[in-house]
Parts: sequence; structure tokens; C-alpha cells
Amino acid sequence: MEAVKKVYDFLENAGTFYLATVEGDQPRVRPYGAMLYFEDKIYIMAFGKTNATRQISDNCKAEICAFKGQTLRIECKLVEDNRPEVGRALVEKMPSLKEALGDNGENGVMYYLKDAKADFFKFLELAETVTF
Repeated sequence: MEAVKKVYDFLENAGTFYLATVEGDQPRVRPYGAMLYFEDKIYIMAFGKTNATRQISDNCKAEICAFKGQTLRIECKLVEDNRPEVGRALVEKMPSLKEALGDNGENGVMYYLKDAKADFFKFLELAETVTF
């Protein structure tokens, strides 16, 4: 749990992170910012019926990258979890999303990071690796 919280805190402090998915043999990268620490897991949100949600459905392997004084790179699987309490927790954390997401996040898709390997880099040198 300590590793998960360390990664979450880094992402939260960075504000924006980049999610890489795969479409066929082509990588796709996009900026994200909607995330949540819930039930000892890191969740990210994608709006429903987008290229990203389709790509994740086809191949749940993803990478996340963020920078804030050092670089964090995460290899993981994204697991869909659209329980109303997860969506509601994100809307409570980020009320500006309520109009677009709905009261329980029903217009978005919530994913948690599974089988994650997170590498922290200082300059070009690997400083630490954590798994969760």
C-alpha cells in the first residue's frame, strides 16, 4: 500500500500525466488529469466511448508517464471498475467534472492500475522501482 500511495502522490503533485495505449501496432499517447486514490488503488478516468476506452478494451496493457522534478514511468494493466461508488468518489474529489460525468461518474469509465511497475528516474538514472 505504501508503494501505491507514493505513486499516487507523485501523479497528484504532477497534475498532468500521459497515458499510452496501443491501437494495432501504433502507440497512442494523450494527457490525463482525472485520477483517484480509492480502496488502496489508483484509478484513472476516461470519458466513455472514446478511442482510449476502445483501445484499453482491446488491450489492457498501458504505460503512464509524468514529470515533476523527476520522471515517473509506470507499466500496468488497466482494469475497468464502474461501480457507482468509484465514480461518485471521483466527482466528489473533482466537482468540476460533475456536469460532464454525472453524479456517479456514469458518463466516464473508471480503471484501476493492476500489476504495476513504477520506475522513478532522476535525470537519466533509475532512482527507485516499486510494484503494486
